Amino acid sequence: MNAEPNQIPAPARMGGHLLVDQLVAHGVRHVFCVPGESYLAVLDGLHDANIQVTVCRQEGGAAMMADAHGKLTGEPGIVMVTRGPGASNALAGIHISHQDSTPLIMFVGQIERGMRERDAFQEMDYRAVFGTQAKWVTEIDQVERIPEIISRAFHVATSGRPGPVVIALPEDMLVEYAQVADAPHYQVVENAPTATQVQSLGERLAKARRPIAILGGSRWDQDAVDRFADFAQRFHLPVGVQFRRQMLFPTTHPCFVGDVGLGGNPELMQYIRDADLILLVGGRMSEIASQSYTLMNIPVPSQALVHVHPDSEELNRVYRATLAINTSPIAFTQSLAALQAPAQPAWAAQADHMRASYLAWTDSLKIENPGSLQMGQVMAYLKSVLPPDAIMTNGAGNYATWLHRFHPFQRFGTQLAPTSGSMGYGLPAAVGAKRIQPDKTVVCFAGDGCFMMHGQEFATAVQYGLPIVAIIFDNGMFATIRMHQERHYPGRISATSLQNPDFAAYAKAFGGHGERVETTEQFAPAFERALASGKPAILHCILDPEAITPTTTIQKIRQQALRDQAKS
Repeated sequence: MNAEPNQIPAPARMGGHLLVDQLVAHGVRHVFCVPGESYLAVLDGLHDANIQVTVCRQEGGAAMMADAHGKLTGEPGIVMVTRGPGASNALAGIHISHQDSTPLIMFVGQIERGMRERDAFQEMDYRAVFGTQAKWVTEIDQVERIPEIISRAFHVATSGRPGPVVIALPEDMLVEYAQVADAPHYQVVENAPTATQVQSLGERLAKARRPIAILGGSRWDQDAVDRFADFAQRFHLPVGVQFRRQMLFPTTHPCFVGDVGLGGNPELMQYIRDADLILLVGGRMSEIASQSYTLMNIPVPSQALVHVHPDSEELNRVYRATLAINTSPIAFTQSLAALQAPAQPAWAAQADHMRASYLAWTDSLKIENPGSLQMGQVMAYLKSVLPPDAIMTNGAGNYATWLHRFHPFQRFGTQLAPTSGSMGYGLPAAVGAKRIQPDKTVVCFAGDGCFMMHGQEFATAVQYGLPIVAIIFDNGMFATIRMHQERHYPGRISATSLQNPDFAAYAKAFGGHGERVETTEQFAPAFERALASGKPAILHCILDPEAITPTTTIQKIRQQALRDQAKS
């Protein structure tokens, strides 16, 4: 009996090559890795594959680059690391992917199957170590199952609430041969809102007097952002975005009223508390966005809550929704055109007021901070010169407040920032972004402590000729921790001071461009020279330690804490 054409067996392939062929079949174009002898067969398979390989300097940085890829494209970022210590280093990136709902697949080298449970060299139980942080952790024991398991990994990473998948690769399995067909390209599973749900949303909006939409999560793209912006325009609906999700709605839109995160506009937070309808799309409204779970009551919010989320397990998990819609932002926004907007929305005047409040809150030129480098003027300058599609990255620290509050994000795919609050993310994210989108201007914001977490990835930028600009704000301390320290233990400085290198010299040592900036007047020409250099660049900006946030200083925090202690 003759086989059908699509049933002709593929030639036998070595496991490492078979794995790479699956990546190609699923459309992978980029891999971020730190090499290891535990998966040499995979590296050999990559030698002839049409996949761009970025060799990184530390596994955490590699995983963060893969996370950046997942955020920008919606496709799983691919990271490869070696066993034991390599996998341990990568855990920081897996945690980011988990909390940020980013599709990512990590391949980890593993000891030979016959050596298990002997505490062999760099042995690790990956299911135990990563089980609470990944959507799925598995190990491929049979070479014939490579297509099956990798196909499943792509579907798991992208379905529902996206997240990381970890796959361990026994070293001896990778050099075995199998005659097996490739799996077809994965397809993201999608749910659509029902007509009844859309109608119910319309009815609730018609009855509302103080509504607001809050956007967050993943499973967005530019078209979805545009569709929601059109919907908001028709309904004159005030729109906020969750912590580090500014790119989900253009800040220049007349309905945008601000970000719901750290250091947000107090008037916006009060508006949300007093709202009679919250349309939460894509997000989870976790600790930071909810202002430590104070904006909505748990389990039943005082506001009517319409919660749109792609994962059914997230709906009603913390907040009991008035209307729960199990669908992605992409599918949900496709249904909004069917809704008829009221001729005169009852909330129009309040929406206009909140817009005016946002514009006043984000006028950086009204901000003055201690020291010779005025951050308000720096932000105004960047706003005037950066293109709308510039990609801005950051890690964690008080410095990020300047970016989140004052930068005018306008398009999807222009923000890379960890909602998990992971330090060190900004630089590898910038490297990953420039690697996959070389035509974009990429600027990394970093504090001195944050940068040094993964500063070695500047070497990766130099190796691949990626002209990112890293702006390091150096105040000689872990500023966020110092701020909280002053609030709780005023004047008792412990373990928060830093002695830093000359970051401009650091850049030059790697072969990049570096400059020191001490005054406001020096910033603009230094930034222009950094862009013109065509090299990865670092601007070492000296920030007065008192400039702890846009609204206060260390001395003011300390004095208030001492007054509070005296009262108690």
